[in-house]
Formats: sequence, C-alpha cells, structure tokens
Amino acid sequence: MYELTEEQKMLQQTVRQLAKEKVEPRAAEIDAKGEYPWDMFELLRDNDLLALCFPEEYDGAGADLLTVCIAIEELARVCVNTSLILGVNKLGSTPILLAGNEEQLKKYIPPLARGEKQCAFGLTEPGAGSDAAAMTTRAVRKGDVYVINGQKCFITNGGIADTYSIFAKTDESAGVKGISAFIVEKDFPGFEVGKIEHKMGIRGSQTTELIFTDMEVPAENLLGKEGEGFKIAMMTLDRTRPTIGAQAVGLAQGALDHAVAYAKERVQFGGPIARLQGIQFMLADMAMQIEAARQLVYYSAALVERAGREASAVSAMAKCFASDVAMKVTVDAVQVLGGYGYMVEYPLERMMRDAKITQIYEGTNQIQRVVIARHLLG
Repeated sequence: MYELTEEQKMLQQTVRQLAKEKVEPRAAEIDAKGEYPWDMFELLRDNDLLALCFPEEYDGAGADLLTVCIAIEELARVCVNTSLILGVNKLGSTPILLAGNEEQLKKYIPPLARGEKQCAFGLTEPGAGSDAAAMTTRAVRKGDVYVINGQKCFITNGGIADTYSIFAKTDESAGVKGISAFIVEKDFPGFEVGKIEHKMGIRGSQTTELIFTDMEVPAENLLGKEGEGFKIAMMTLDRTRPTIGAQAVGLAQGALDHAVAYAKERVQFGGPIARLQGIQFMLADMAMQIEAARQLVYYSAALVERAGREASAVSAMAKCFASDVAMKVTVDAVQVLGGYGYMVEYPLERMMRDAKITQIYEGTNQIQRVVIARHLLG
C-alpha cells in the first residue's frame, strides 16, 4: 500500500499554490491561442518540477512515480496543457531510463533533468495505432549507423522536443519481436516535422507528424538490443499510464471544484441550487468517483515502483478508470452550470474537451481493458 510522506504533502501544497497563482490565469488563453506555452515550461523548469522525473545521479530530483503523479494532478486541476509538459517528458525519457546504457544515460538525461532540452515518444503511425506490429517505419543497419525511413503521427511534443524515443522495425518478418528502439535527435539529417495537428482539446500541446527520410542514427543510439523495442515500449507505458490517470483525476477535481462553487452561488427557486437534492446527488457521485480514481492511481504508482507482477494490469486499470471518470465528471459539471457551462467564459467546456484525450492516448481504454482481461485470464 502507499501513504503520502510529509515531503509529498509539502510538494502537493507547493504545486497547488503555484498552479493557482501562476498557471490558472493562463489556462484559457493557452487553449484559445493553441500555442505551446513556453512560459509554463519555464515555470516548471525554474521550480525544479521537470527534475522530478529523473534520478539524482543524472541531475534529477530522484522522485518516485507517485510524487510525479501528485505534481501532474495538481497542474491538471487548472490546466491540462501545462500538466502535459511534465507528463510527456516523463513518457519520452522512460525508454532511455529503462534500457539506456551508462553512456546514453549520461549524454541524454541530464539536459532533460535540467530543463535544457525536452523529450518525446514516437510509436504511433497512420496505420499502426493500437496494433504496433503493423508499423512500417524501417531501420536498416549500414556499418556504424541505422538508416531509418518512415513516418510517425500524433506525436505529443513533436517539433518541440530535442530528443525522441523512436520505434522502428529492424526485422520485418518477426512481428512485434522485430521492433527496435532508438534515441533520435531532432538535428539528425533526414528528420522532419510534418503536419501540426489542430485538436479538439489539449490545444496548447503541440501534436505533429514526424517524417524520416534516410535518417542516419548512430548505432550506439540503439536502446537495448535489436528486437527489444516492443518490450521497451510496453514497459514504458506500464510506468507512465498512472501519470495519465493522475492527469485525469486532477482534471475531474478541477471540474468538481467549479461545479461546487457555482452551485453555492447560483440562485433558482428562491435559493442556491446547492440546496436542491438533484444537484447534491450529482456532486456527491462526482466526488465519490474522483476519490476512487485517485486512490487507484496512487496505488498503481506505488505498485509500479515495486514492480509487482500485477503492476501492468493495475496501471491499465488506473488509466482507464480515471479517464472514464474525468469524462463523466466534466460532462456532469457542465450540466450543473447549465447554459453557462457551455460558454467559453467558464472553464468547464475546455475541461470537457480536454478530458476526452485521456481516454485515448497512451493506449485507448479499449486496449486497457484488453490488458486487464489478459491478466485475469492468464
């Protein structure tokens, strides 16, 4: 089980105050402009929050996954875009932390920990989303380099990141066992950022295509061994899905906060609508769902740290349940506000749009259910 330490509680309060004072006032503008919020990146960097994701020996803060989840939750409570800055750097760097050798770790992790560079994760392709075996990006060994050709899509932090964990097939006949993982720098010749996507939500997070045309990657940038890429990707997602759960919990909590405040102030039928039992029951259900999701996310984060056999399934449960809760709670919060909930002057419509992606990225919730069922059925 888990219990928050005094340090974790202090961090929670610190990030909550920072989010309220510095992040929340920018949240609507970030969404409206659809531009990457460099000022928010600098805020996280200057407050050493980016360092949470990395070991102390590589200039990080050495925080555990639960601590990272707590920080993401508090940021997402007011702005999902800002929380994603922390989350995507965790995602993109995890393959390196899991499979990198000492030389790779020393070269690539300290600049990420110090906030000098950013990271991204490149697995998805136009024809290979949930079905990773269908990827067509190829990596061919030629002397001391791998030549990579192909395309990735829906890459969070695409074009923003300097360092990428990229997956490509080195053996076309071996299915997922033919996938390998590489550390790719955006300055490698043949690396190109393609179309920038325009999205329903998380508009302040840049999502792009990546195009590789005879891109030469040094052989020493292979992560692990050839054919270990799919294993590395799945191990990564097991460790990062709780962060999506935390993002979803924070988002849902922020929506509930607004719904409660509004219900206390909005007067109808001679009194605040918070006195109406129909509204009370909605708020109570929302609170129960959020707390259940929070406990599952925190438990999954603690379990992943212990690397228990059931960690993969519980990680999937946390991501799936929390994101379903975020979608339901934000929809209900809009309903509590009635017509005002539908207006951009209030944050609920943005939160509802942002909630949807948590059910999709880092594995759709249908895939999470497959992972859970496989664990149950052996």
